[in-house]
Amino acid sequence: MIRIKPNIKKALADSRLQKNLKHSLIGSLKSRDSAVAEVENWEELREYARQVKRHTINNLSGYLTELEEKVRENGGKVIWAETGQEAVEYILQLARDKGASRMVKSKTMLGEEIDLNHHLSRNGVEVVETALGEYIVQLREEMPSHIVTPALHLSREEVADLFVEKLGMEPTRDIQELTLTARRCLRDMFLSAGIGLSGVNFGIAETGSIVVVENEGNARLSMSVPPVHVAIMGIEKVLPRSRDLAVMLKLLTRSATGQKASSYTNFISGPRRDGECDGPTEFHLVLVDNGRSKILSDPYYRQTLTCLRCGICLNGCPVFQSIGGHAYGSVYQGPIGCVLTPQLEKPGNSPEHPYASSLCGACGDICPVKIELPDLLLKLRADSVSRKKPGLLVERIMMKTWAWFYADPAKYSSSGQRGRSAIRRMMPLIRLGLAVPPLSLWLKERDLPEIPSESFRELYRKEEE
Repeated sequence: MIRIKPNIKKALADSRLQKNLKHSLIGSLKSRDSAVAEVENWEELREYARQVKRHTINNLSGYLTELEEKVRENGGKVIWAETGQEAVEYILQLARDKGASRMVKSKTMLGEEIDLNHHLSRNGVEVVETALGEYIVQLREEMPSHIVTPALHLSREEVADLFVEKLGMEPTRDIQELTLTARRCLRDMFLSAGIGLSGVNFGIAETGSIVVVENEGNARLSMSVPPVHVAIMGIEKVLPRSRDLAVMLKLLTRSATGQKASSYTNFISGPRRDGECDGPTEFHLVLVDNGRSKILSDPYYRQTLTCLRCGICLNGCPVFQSIGGHAYGSVYQGPIGCVLTPQLEKPGNSPEHPYASSLCGACGDICPVKIELPDLLLKLRADSVSRKKPGLLVERIMMKTWAWFYADPAKYSSSGQRGRSAIRRMMPLIRLGLAVPPLSLWLKERDLPEIPSESFRELYRKEEE
């Protein structure tokens, strides 16, 4: 079972983590806001993207079939994997068939989701992460802490110390030198790998092309230098037409990194053709379900599958800003992780995720494809209560009591008066830090505002009189 609560205190008490989060996230949000401000029709683009993605999800099987046909026409191979295990087994068998003992891998959250590195390494295939952030967390033997920026939780000093320990680098704090050190270590990996593996940002049904967006050039090397290229793609990543891509890229790059456009936008349309001087001789597209069909079966929850994996809902979330990504204990973090994880996991395996939100609505306001994240979180909470988990007994009793009081205007008014009076009497104890549960638990992370002597209803009645 995935738990968040035990990790929260540790994250909040980590002063270095708090400093790193503040530095990284404030900068990311400022860059995003500046990039968005330049687009006059931003809201129109969001609505267009929302409609395209929801239309695609509602007609997913047809577009996936079209994508498969076009990929095969382009000379590629298409493999359907119902589960993550099936995807891993196919890639492992391919590595064995090709005699590939090393695989270079560009950033892919789907790879994290199916625990690809672990399974391949355990069976004798060395997997090397080539995106700098992923390379760093791989050296630290930990999970990414953010969908887009995996090493968000680390400072340059921590990375430098890691490179001194793991790569034998001379001590330095110079970012350029750190990057060059990683580049030198990775260069030979590209040349010696038998397979290059990538994720997929978008698959275009109309042309059979896959699109991979990046800023470092490592994905391009992973896809073109080794003789075999394997792309793993969640079935929800398909787009109907090439013309839809321009809008998606404009929304994705501005939301994810605050850029007008990413440094590299790669279009892959099969393996190397006759007469071409570079590129892989084989291209394999692995379409992975891994629980997505279950999400698709629900008319409301299926909007979760429209996510672009831009990570902006994490950056704007006050909870993520406070605890970081590792506290969630899951592959996907922040608001989208709190919505997606319970749907991908077995029922009840991530009971705290829907509650790891203040429901302030920032995630829904900032999402480039208008996923109704706050409403989805509320629905997940309602579903959790409907399963009548023992841990929610107190909450059910409280809500029933609340309903009994608030269904009657007289009881509602009376409870408000008594509640204000009781809290005012407790204020001296509260100021001394002597409040008792459950109020003391609430006050650990919040300040209690001044309690008014009169309610809004009483003030309104006086005004009317």
